[in-house]
Amino acid sequence: MTAIGIIGSAGRMGQALAAAVPDLGATLAGGIDAGGDPVALARDAGVLVDFSTPAALERTLAAARMARTPILIGTTGLAPTHHALIDAAASEIAVLQTGNVSLGVTLLAKLVRDAAARLGPDWDIEIAEMHHRHKVDAPSGTALLLGEAAAAGRGITLAEARVSDRAGLTGARSEGTIGFASLRGGSVAGDHLVIFANEGERIEIGHRAENRAIFARGAITAALWLADKPAGRYSMDQVLGV
Repeated sequence: MTAIGIIGSAGRMGQALAAAVPDLGATLAGGIDAGGDPVALARDAGVLVDFSTPAALERTLAAARMARTPILIGTTGLAPTHHALIDAAASEIAVLQTGNVSLGVTLLAKLVRDAAARLGPDWDIEIAEMHHRHKVDAPSGTALLLGEAAAAGRGITLAEARVSDRAGLTGARSEGTIGFASLRGGSVAGDHLVIFANEGERIEIGHRAENRAIFARGAITAALWLADKPAGRYSMDQVLGV
């Protein structure tokens, strides 16, 4: 059985991952948090799963490369410098980085991409998300993933169309933009709604996560899929085959 090593094992997601491992036919190689030794864990694990912090990613990737261990990265709030590090690592090991490991969200992103490709720029796209009060980044990684799917459907980049801050007298909405709204409160595991709005009609496509177990199951499923893959950068689309 494949041994899973968890980076960020004491966090909410880390604990959910550890609970899900035996149910999906894997074993737990161990876990570390701040101050732990990623090199030793990478050597013991068949695949690493990282849900820690952006600040820890460089050290984690270096350990994975040293041990030639595949790694799934579910940490959100990454900057362009982090993605450059991931690209470099993917030249030597298998890496799957995603803003959401839910299989349902993966399918949702495909539906959003298809809808955006078929609807004209006169259809406004807005993405609303809500998470628990402890989440530190906004918009969520999943919201950005869905925004990227919408932008890809329109043949543009999200950077060209993204609007994340509306306050005060912002003026009329610009055609072709993709708006984001973030809500925080309570213990919400993750709600996402993508709205396509036109004159007189509206299409809404959404996903609600009722607990972290769905993310844990998706992450372990993806990690097991990744474990025997050659070096390269992979996506959840490939795991689900969409």
